[in-house]
Order: sequence, then structure tokens, then C-alpha cells
Amino acid sequence: MSKAFDSIKAGLEEAIAHAKGQAGTAARIHAPLVLDVKAIRARVGMSQTEFASAFGISVGTLRHWERGDRQPQGPARVLLQVVAKEPQAVLSALAA
Repeated sequence: MSKAFDSIKAGLEEAIAHAKGQAGTAARIHAPLVLDVKAIRARVGMSQTEFASAFGISVGTLRHWERGDRQPQGPARVLLQVVAKEPQAVLSALAA
């Protein structure tokens, strides 16, 4: 078999062993940190409606994130991380 196949097979076997709770696996778990969307919005000083409108998010989705029913994924997650660190830069870029 090819080296690529052998590597994939080894990874799958390792994942199965980890899922079964077998000790000694070298599996690494990468769990993204939970974003506190409500705290991000509060730091920006906007209402839910203002925040949703400014960043192109539906108010319903924002409410789900703030309650913890769901977590932002993909590009929305990245946007919120940038807003958390540089809200004015994002607002300026969106206004241009």
C-alpha cells in the first residue's frame, strides 16, 4: 500500500482506540474555546439589534449564541474573535 494510505489507516486505528478509551494512544484532542458572545457584545457597547446589524448576524442567531444554545462556527467564529480584540478596526473596515 502507499505511504499516504498507511498514514490514514494508522490515524483511524488510533482514533478508534481513543474512542474506546484504550490507554496509550497518542491521539490529540483539539476542542475550540467557548466564545462568550454576550461579553464581546457588551465590550463593544451595542444592543443585540445593533450588534447583529453591524456584523451581519441575524438577531435570532446572536441570541442562541448568547444563551449558549449554539456556538459560532467557521467564519462567524473568526469574525467574533477579531471583534473581541479589535472592534473598531472591524467597524471601520465594514463602513468603508
